[in-house]
Amino acid sequence: MSHFVRQSPVKTKFATSFISRTRRFVREGLKDTDYDDDGLETFKRYKPRSLDELASRTKFSKKEIQLIYQGFKQECPSGIVNEETFKHIYGQFFPFGDTSSYARLVFATFDLRSSGCVTFEDFLICLSTLCRGTIEDRLRWIFTLYDTRKSGKITRDDFHVIVCAVYSLLGNVSNPCCDLETIREHTATVFQRFDKLHHGYITMEDFMSFCLNEPTIIQSIDALRTMV
Repeated sequence: MSHFVRQSPVKTKFATSFISRTRRFVREGLKDTDYDDDGLETFKRYKPRSLDELASRTKFSKKEIQLIYQGFKQECPSGIVNEETFKHIYGQFFPFGDTSSYARLVFATFDLRSSGCVTFEDFLICLSTLCRGTIEDRLRWIFTLYDTRKSGKITRDDFHVIVCAVYSLLGNVSNPCCDLETIREHTATVFQRFDKLHHGYITMEDFMSFCLNEPTIIQSIDALRTMV
């Protein structure tokens, strides 16, 4: 994904934007809060795993999980967020664009049980992948984001959906602003770089193999590795 920087700076922008804005979401939620165990009582509303289990399933410490939860609770008092709420929260960080399409795609990657809602546990697991995961972990997440129909393969149409969503997300911030034909051409160019055998689709294996052999992609994605 980040290798597209030579083709389109927009790709790098949206990858880094998602991480930085997720961090901002957590940090702003941490303001003026008490870092104790009381807030964890909300967990009972949807019966998540214990704090010990959450720590074992993620790369966060128990203390970090408690702090992250305080931020999550500020925006989602019930401990659960649906797609519309997720879009609203996401839209606050991109005031000049239409975030609905991109937020819907990101929400689908956080909705680990395809239940139509994201719990704190779901949020924490995905945040751990994005901020603390290996290169392979993050590439798998990106593949899932691109696989918009969840078929296990990425088609040119899937790529087009993502590219359109990114341009809509950035709104008038993207430079230059592109029309639909330009976006379609860009989609085709990028897709051909991955689909070298012209199958008309990209498997997870194809995607991982291509990305792991591109130093620019590895460097760019590794730069996303961060601390909450």
